Amino acid sequence: MSPRSASVNEELRRRSRERLLQAAVELVDERGFEATTLGDIADRAGSARGLVSYYFPGKRQLVQSAVHRLMHRTLEEALEREPRTEDGRERLARAIDAILGLAGDRPVLMRQHMAGLLQAEGFVECPEQRRLSELLGDTVARYGSADVTADYPMLRAVLMGAVYAALVPGVPMPVPALRAELFQRYGLDRELGLPPERAAGAGAPERDLSRFFATGERPEGTRGH
Repeated sequence: MSPRSASVNEELRRRSRERLLQAAVELVDERGFEATTLGDIADRAGSARGLVSYYFPGKRQLVQSAVHRLMHRTLEEALEREPRTEDGRERLARAIDAILGLAGDRPVLMRQHMAGLLQAEGFVECPEQRRLSELLGDTVARYGSADVTADYPMLRAVLMGAVYAALVPGVPMPVPALRAELFQRYGLDRELGLPPERAAGAGAPERDLSRFFATGERPEGTRGH
Protein backbone atom coordinates (compact mmCIF):
# COMPACT_ATOMS: atom_id res chain seq x y z
CA MET A 1 0.00 0.00 0.00
CA SER A 2 1.42 3.38 -0.98
CA PRO A 3 1.85 5.96 1.79
CA ARG A 4 -0.80 8.66 2.17
CA SER A 5 -0.02 12.02 0.64
CA ALA A 6 0.72 15.06 2.80
CA SER A 7 -2.63 16.59 1.85
CA VAL A 8 -4.53 13.47 2.92
CA ASN A 9 -2.68 13.38 6.24
CA GLU A 10 -3.47 17.05 6.78
CA GLU A 11 -7.15 16.45 6.09
CA LEU A 12 -7.23 13.54 8.54
CA ARG A 13 -5.60 15.68 11.22
CA ARG A 14 -8.09 18.47 10.64
CA ARG A 15 -11.03 16.10 10.90
CA SER A 16 -9.65 14.57 14.10
CA ARG A 17 -9.24 18.02 15.65
CA GLU A 18 -12.76 19.05 14.71
CA ARG A 19 -14.26 15.86 16.14
CA LEU A 20 -12.50 16.64 19.43
CA LEU A 21 -13.88 20.19 19.41
CA GLN A 22 -17.43 18.96 18.85
CA ALA A 23 -17.13 16.28 21.52
CA ALA A 24 -15.81 18.81 24.03
CA VAL A 25 -18.74 21.18 23.48
CA GLU A 26 -21.30 18.38 23.69
CA LEU A 27 -19.92 16.85 26.87
CA VAL A 28 -19.36 20.10 28.77
CA ASP A 29 -22.84 21.23 27.75
CA GLU A 30 -24.25 17.96 29.11
CA ARG A 31 -22.12 17.43 32.22
CA GLY A 32 -20.18 20.58 33.02
CA PHE A 33 -16.43 21.15 32.88
CA GLU A 34 -15.30 19.32 36.01
CA ALA A 35 -17.31 16.18 35.24
CA THR A 36 -15.87 15.92 31.73
CA THR A 37 -12.48 14.26 31.33
CA LEU A 38 -10.11 14.29 28.39
CA GLY A 39 -10.71 10.55 28.12
CA ASP A 40 -14.44 11.16 27.84
CA ILE A 41 -13.84 13.68 25.06
CA ALA A 42 -11.53 11.33 23.17
CA ASP A 43 -14.02 8.49 23.48
CA ARG A 44 -16.93 10.62 22.24
CA ALA A 45 -14.80 11.80 19.31
CA GLY A 46 -13.69 8.25 18.46
CA SER A 47 -10.06 9.32 18.79
CA ALA A 48 -7.05 7.87 20.54
CA ARG A 49 -6.54 9.60 23.87
CA GLY A 50 -3.01 10.58 22.96
CA LEU A 51 -4.35 12.73 20.11
CA VAL A 52 -5.94 15.16 22.55
CA SER A 53 -2.59 16.25 23.95
CA TYR A 54 -1.17 16.33 20.42
CA TYR A 55 -3.62 19.08 19.45
CA PHE A 56 -4.25 20.86 22.77
CA PRO A 57 -2.09 21.57 25.85
CA GLY A 58 -4.92 20.64 28.22
CA LYS A 59 -8.64 20.39 28.84
CA ARG A 60 -9.24 24.08 29.44
CA GLN A 61 -7.54 25.05 26.19
CA LEU A 62 -9.51 22.43 24.29
CA VAL A 63 -12.83 23.54 25.75
CA GLN A 64 -12.11 27.21 25.15
CA SER A 65 -11.24 26.52 21.51
CA ALA A 66 -14.38 24.40 21.17
CA VAL A 67 -16.64 27.12 22.56
CA HIS A 68 -14.98 29.74 20.38
CA ARG A 69 -15.73 27.49 17.39
CA LEU A 70 -19.39 27.27 18.38
CA MET A 71 -19.49 31.03 18.94
CA HIS A 72 -17.86 32.03 15.67
CA ARG A 73 -19.97 29.70 13.56
CA THR A 74 -23.16 30.72 15.38
CA LEU A 75 -22.22 34.34 14.71
CA GLU A 76 -21.27 33.60 11.11
CA GLU A 77 -24.59 31.86 10.52
CA ALA A 78 -26.55 34.74 12.04
CA LEU A 79 -24.71 37.37 10.00
CA GLU A 80 -25.18 35.54 6.71
CA ARG A 81 -28.69 34.16 7.10
CA GLU A 82 -31.42 35.12 4.65
CA PRO A 83 -32.31 37.76 3.85
CA ARG A 84 -28.65 38.61 3.33
CA THR A 85 -27.80 42.17 4.22
CA GLU A 86 -24.88 44.57 4.12
CA ASP A 87 -26.60 46.99 6.51
CA GLY A 88 -24.22 47.55 9.40
CA ARG A 89 -26.91 48.22 11.98
CA GLU A 90 -28.77 45.01 11.14
CA ARG A 91 -25.54 43.02 11.23
CA LEU A 92 -24.61 44.42 14.65
CA ALA A 93 -28.09 43.56 15.94
CA ARG A 94 -27.69 40.01 14.63
CA ALA A 95 -24.29 39.73 16.31
CA ILE A 96 -25.65 40.84 19.69
CA ASP A 97 -28.60 38.46 19.42
CA ALA A 98 -26.36 35.54 18.39
CA ILE A 99 -24.07 35.88 21.40
CA LEU A 100 -26.87 36.53 23.88
CA GLY A 101 -28.76 33.62 22.35
CA LEU A 102 -25.93 31.27 23.26
CA ALA A 103 -26.10 32.47 26.86
CA GLY A 104 -29.82 31.75 26.93
CA ASP A 105 -29.68 28.43 25.09
CA ARG A 106 -26.50 26.92 26.58
CA PRO A 107 -26.05 28.37 30.07
CA VAL A 108 -23.90 25.51 31.42
CA LEU A 109 -21.49 25.68 28.52
CA MET A 110 -21.22 29.48 28.45
CA ARG A 111 -20.89 29.72 32.23
CA GLN A 112 -17.96 27.31 32.10
CA HIS A 113 -16.47 29.30 29.25
CA MET A 114 -16.67 32.59 31.15
CA ALA A 115 -15.11 30.96 34.20
CA GLY A 116 -12.29 29.63 32.04
CA LEU A 117 -11.51 33.09 30.69
CA LEU A 118 -10.81 34.27 34.23
CA GLN A 119 -8.08 31.69 34.67
CA ALA A 120 -4.44 32.71 34.33
CA GLU A 121 -4.28 31.58 30.69
CA GLY A 122 -7.02 34.04 29.63
CA PHE A 123 -7.87 33.92 25.95
CA VAL A 124 -6.35 30.98 24.13
CA GLU A 125 -4.80 32.00 20.83
CA CYS A 126 -6.25 29.56 18.31
CA PRO A 127 -7.89 29.65 14.86
CA GLU A 128 -11.35 29.63 16.44
CA GLN A 129 -10.68 32.65 18.64
CA ARG A 130 -9.08 34.55 15.74
CA ARG A 131 -12.07 33.88 13.49
CA LEU A 132 -14.45 35.14 16.18
CA SER A 133 -12.36 38.31 16.51
CA GLU A 134 -12.37 38.81 12.73
CA LEU A 135 -16.14 38.52 12.53
CA LEU A 136 -16.77 40.94 15.39
CA GLY A 137 -14.20 43.37 14.04
CA ASP A 138 -15.82 43.27 10.62
CA THR A 139 -19.23 43.83 12.22
CA VAL A 140 -17.95 46.94 14.01
CA ALA A 141 -16.45 48.23 10.77
CA ARG A 142 -19.68 47.74 8.84
CA TYR A 143 -21.60 49.44 11.63
CA GLY A 144 -19.57 52.52 10.74
CA SER A 145 -16.81 52.67 13.34
CA ALA A 146 -14.14 55.25 12.66
CA ASP A 147 -11.73 53.41 14.97
CA VAL A 148 -12.21 49.65 14.84
CA THR A 149 -9.12 48.99 16.97
CA ALA A 150 -10.82 50.82 19.86
CA ASP A 151 -14.46 49.96 19.18
CA TYR A 152 -14.01 46.23 18.64
CA PRO A 153 -12.55 45.58 22.13
CA MET A 154 -15.40 47.64 23.62
CA LEU A 155 -18.02 45.57 21.78
CA ARG A 156 -16.30 42.40 22.94
CA ALA A 157 -16.24 43.70 26.52
CA VAL A 158 -19.90 44.70 26.65
CA LEU A 159 -20.96 41.38 25.09
CA MET A 160 -18.89 39.46 27.63
CA GLY A 161 -20.36 41.58 30.41
CA ALA A 162 -23.89 40.89 29.19
CA VAL A 163 -23.25 37.14 28.97
CA TYR A 164 -21.80 37.17 32.48
CA ALA A 165 -24.82 39.08 33.81
CA ALA A 166 -27.18 36.58 32.18
CA LEU A 167 -25.41 33.64 33.80
CA VAL A 168 -24.67 34.73 37.38
CA PRO A 169 -26.14 31.93 39.55
CA GLY A 170 -28.98 33.10 41.73
CA VAL A 171 -29.23 36.63 40.31
CA PRO A 172 -29.22 36.30 36.51
CA MET A 173 -30.46 39.25 34.49
CA PRO A 174 -33.05 38.45 31.82
CA VAL A 175 -31.63 38.32 28.31
CA PRO A 176 -34.34 40.64 26.86
CA ALA A 177 -33.36 43.36 29.34
CA LEU A 178 -29.68 42.97 28.50
CA ARG A 179 -30.54 43.08 24.80
CA ALA A 180 -32.51 46.29 25.26
CA GLU A 181 -29.56 47.89 27.07
CA LEU A 182 -27.10 46.95 24.34
CA PHE A 183 -29.46 48.04 21.58
CA GLN A 184 -29.88 51.40 23.31
CA ARG A 185 -26.12 51.76 23.64
CA TYR A 186 -25.61 51.26 19.91
CA GLY A 187 -28.75 53.09 18.78
CA LEU A 188 -30.38 50.00 17.28
CA ASP A 189 -34.11 49.63 16.68
CA ARG A 190 -35.76 46.85 18.64
CA GLU A 191 -37.08 45.23 15.44
CA LEU A 192 -33.58 44.60 14.09
CA GLY A 193 -31.84 41.26 14.51
CA LEU A 194 -33.92 38.58 16.21
CA PRO A 195 -36.42 40.26 18.57
CA PRO A 196 -37.29 38.29 21.75
CA GLU A 197 -40.77 37.36 20.58
CA ARG A 198 -39.38 35.76 17.43
CA ALA A 199 -36.59 34.06 19.36
CA ALA A 200 -39.13 32.62 21.81
CA GLY A 201 -40.95 30.98 18.92
CA ALA A 202 -37.87 29.11 17.78
CA GLY A 203 -38.44 26.26 20.26
CA ALA A 204 -35.95 24.30 22.33
CA PRO A 205 -32.19 24.77 21.76
CA GLU A 206 -30.83 22.62 18.97
CA ARG A 207 -29.05 19.54 20.27
CA ASP A 208 -27.32 18.48 17.06
CA LEU A 209 -24.24 20.68 16.79
CA SER A 210 -22.58 18.81 13.94
CA ARG A 211 -23.04 21.58 11.38
CA PHE A 212 -20.95 23.94 13.51
CA PHE A 213 -18.08 21.47 13.41
CA ALA A 214 -18.49 20.13 9.87
CA THR A 215 -15.31 19.46 7.96
CA GLY A 216 -14.64 20.69 4.45
CA GLU A 217 -15.96 23.82 2.81
CA ARG A 218 -18.86 25.64 4.41
CA PRO A 219 -22.06 25.67 2.34
CA GLU A 220 -22.49 28.77 0.21
CA GLY A 221 -24.39 31.42 2.12
CA THR A 222 -22.98 30.49 5.54
CA ARG A 223 -19.50 31.99 5.21
CA GLY A 224 -18.41 35.31 6.58
CA HIS A 225 -16.82 37.92 4.35
